Amino acid sequence: MEFVLPEGCISHILSFTSPADACRLSLISSTFQSAAESDAVWERFLPSDYQEIISRSVSPPTAVFSSKKDLYFRLCSHPILLDDGNMSFALDKRTGKKCYMLGAKRFYIPWGDHPQYWAWRSLPDSRAVDTVLKPECSGFSDVAQLLAVCWLEVCGRMETGILSPRTNYAVYFVFKFADRTQRLQKPPEKVYVFVGGAAEGPHVVDLDPDGHSRQEHQDSQERDADWRQRETELPRERGDGWLEIEMGQFFNDEGEYGEVEMILKGMEGLNWKSGLIIQGIEFRPKT
Repeated sequence: MEFVLPEGCISHILSFTSPADACRLSLISSTFQSAAESDAVWERFLPSDYQEIISRSVSPPTAVFSSKKDLYFRLCSHPILLDDGNMSFALDKRTGKKCYMLGAKRFYIPWGDHPQYWAWRSLPDSRAVDTVLKPECSGFSDVAQLLAVCWLEVCGRMETGILSPRTNYAVYFVFKFADRTQRLQKPPEKVYVFVGGAAEGPHVVDLDPDGHSRQEHQDSQERDADWRQRETELPRERGDGWLEIEMGQFFNDEGEYGEVEMILKGMEGLNWKSGLIIQGIEFRPKT
């Protein structure tokens, strides 16, 4: 006589796997499919505080989701705005780990409130956010556009307690360029990531406003260690049309009261710079 585990038992076992594993195992049979789609499984894949996070969204949810799986994948593909509308939250699709982006309004930018140096503008593509959970939100209300400074510095801070614990994170600077830029090619910028008082960096990045460095890099026939190192110094295009460049990485074991600080600096030479548009800094699990 063939012994078959009850569906509830299969669901319980699957809840200790991962979202990717649950989706793969659902192909075994109709019983596994039903078990893998149960709320008991996907409740475990959602962050334990997901209800509190959603309650902090800039407007009350208007959608009723048919299942926890539906909610999970909605949060993976449609970030939601939190608190003052200058932070967004999403889930990493493969792992279910938390992803956050800080909008530029939450940064310390020297002379950022002086209109002759920086302008705060609303762009229609500033952030792709959920149109079901939050129908009236189209993204961060403002992005920062550099008009003219010779001392470029952007500093952001994030409490590590709201990130997924015991997780490797990468930090990304998200930006684009105005139609005209000045002095953003040379000398290169430096980025720092500080966690619990310890610093990673500085390391040099090339914002590459005209795209020549990226094209030259891709055209190179070499794929050695130097090529891979150069890859980390150049921006890449995101699916939303913005650019991102990795600022650094850290392992989040700082506990509830830790803090990570990120700094981008472009001060060498004190040349006047313009044309940089900053959307934010994003934290994503490093896979």
